[in-house]
Amino acid sequence: MPGLGTWLAAFFTLCMLSFLYKDNPFFRVAESFFAGLSLGYYIGIVANQTLKPNLVLPLIQDFSANWNLVFAGGLGLMLYFRYIKKVAWVSRWALAVYVGYYVGVNMMQKLHGEVIPQVGDTMLSLSYSGIDTLWNVVMVAGVLSVLVYFYFSAEHKGAVGGISRLGIWFLMVSFGAAFGYTVMGRISLLIGRMVFLVNEWARPLIEAVI
Repeated sequence: MPGLGTWLAAFFTLCMLSFLYKDNPFFRVAESFFAGLSLGYYIGIVANQTLKPNLVLPLIQDFSANWNLVFAGGLGLMLYFRYIKKVAWVSRWALAVYVGYYVGVNMMQKLHGEVIPQVGDTMLSLSYSGIDTLWNVVMVAGVLSVLVYFYFSAEHKGAVGGISRLGIWFLMVSFGAAFGYTVMGRISLLIGRMVFLVNEWARPLIEAVI
């Protein structure tokens, strides 16, 4: 017979799949369990992999060298002041510092990790022969036409309108490919759950009963 863990996994899997028929109490129970377990797991990850090694242990082991972490911990605690109506405004200061710092750091990461490499990959040579030149032309034309589509300082009429419409085609192809990739990822997850239900739950159950 399948074990208790297998029965629970099969039960909640079937509860989730029951939403394909319609919304029902079984789905809502499984959804609540999933949300609660995910939140608890995330809290454990943050506590053990972020707060403990980056805040608690450095302050305990060498407070004099890491005293500045007190300000970081204080800002984190200030975020919870929003649940106290009289001092809820204090959380805005911490949120402003957090957002400002993240935007500054993330901006440099985006520039070096995405924008600059993408700009470099767009600078393609058109001196090749055959299919390579064709693909390079398509790539450059796609990038430029999409940029023109998002250029709203000029009215999209005439040549600008034609190029922007070409950009729409490139955008639709890109969105379609991204959507198809997402669907395939979800289908692979569905196949994994179906394999689990058949091999780990249904087949052992039938063999045990028969």
